[in-house]
Amino acid sequence: MKALLQRVSEASVEVEGKEVGRIGKGLLVLLGVVNGDTSEDVEYLGAKIPNLRIFGDGRGKMNLSVREVGGGILVVSQFTLAADCRKGNRPSFDNAGAPDLAEKFYLDLIGRLSSGGGPVEAGRFGAAMKVRLVNDGPVTILLDSRREKP
Repeated sequence: MKALLQRVSEASVEVEGKEVGRIGKGLLVLLGVVNGDTSEDVEYLGAKIPNLRIFGDGRGKMNLSVREVGGGILVVSQFTLAADCRKGNRPSFDNAGAPDLAEKFYLDLIGRLSSGGGPVEAGRFGAAMKVRLVNDGPVTILLDSRREKP
């Protein structure tokens, strides 16, 4: 499972001209489910994302988590994170997780993040979305549950 985290001062997501999620300071999480992902990957990211220390403390050092700064989390499904561009110039998405399982894991992650306190918003799985953000830093971090887990 791949999660691209962007530290933002604000972010929102729109579906068919209607805003469905908005946060102020916090994390925009673009989530891609890949073949072979399991509930263990959801658990890993659900614990890692809210505790990752990528917000500045009083000295400007990245030492605080999104929860510690009272920030929100906006989760958006992004199957294109599973793209394989090694062959030719057209990305292959054969490694993207099956839609039914990917949606389950997407919703499970949102539920897990929501249970930790703090605002959690989300896009709509499988929809064409317009995502707006103001990247803060910029700080952008890619988490890959299979590479990160001990």
